[in-house]
Amino acid sequence: MQLERKRFAVALVLVVGVLASALARADESAGPNRFDTVVIDAGHGGDDEGARGAAGLVEKELVLDVAYRLAKSLAENGLQVVLTRHDDSFVPLETRTSIANDVRADLFISIHGNAIHDTKIRGIETFFLALSASDDHAGQVARRENQAFRTEDTPAKRSDDALVAIIGDLITNEHMEESNEFARLAQLQLAGDPKVARGVKQAPFVVLESVQMPAALVEIGFLTNRLDEQLLQGSEERDRIAAALTRAALEFGQRYDARRGVGSR
Repeated sequence: MQLERKRFAVALVLVVGVLASALARADESAGPNRFDTVVIDAGHGGDDEGARGAAGLVEKELVLDVAYRLAKSLAENGLQVVLTRHDDSFVPLETRTSIANDVRADLFISIHGNAIHDTKIRGIETFFLALSASDDHAGQVARRENQAFRTEDTPAKRSDDALVAIIGDLITNEHMEESNEFARLAQLQLAGDPKVARGVKQAPFVVLESVQMPAALVEIGFLTNRLDEQLLQGSEERDRIAAALTRAALEFGQRYDARRGVGSR
């Protein structure tokens, strides 16, 4: 009985949090809630280097550089930009989440480099949060990225309690449609070559789980593929990726504002 009371208390706290968030947004609706803040999350860092290519390209260094290029591009287009990490350091999951939520960002973009045992596979994939993976490969990518936070825990495994699961669904679904929308815009802009466009997928990424805004994770190429690694080593491809994500964010922002009745800038 005592355990059940504790679990109910936790669930009640979550409900209060959701209601408070809704009230805050309702209060903000008195004035224009314009799309103006993007959080960029460069994956891995510090002791966690992520994937490594055969020619020596390291994921943590690649994605930080792309994050900086994207931040510069978005800022030049009038958006406020916040990075979850600024250097080669490991940032805990809770810190990445709180950074995004504290600034009340309108969009969260997590940037990663992909890896797989089949070195012939290449291309770009975009993901948004779901309680279960859309296919086996998406599940494998999520498990690999989640290991960076030294946890095998996923939203699906935390859904044993029915009440907490319902509340978790509410939080997850609140921004799922917009997350899907941005992921598709990003994939469309990023995948210049249809032969290497690997599409939009869903998976239980813990880094997307607790952010209170539309969010997507972008795998910008396979470091395990020789051609992808070669491209990603160059400034031209990194600039192309940053420009593509900028176009996707700006188009998403226009739609975001239109849905909220906010006029153009």
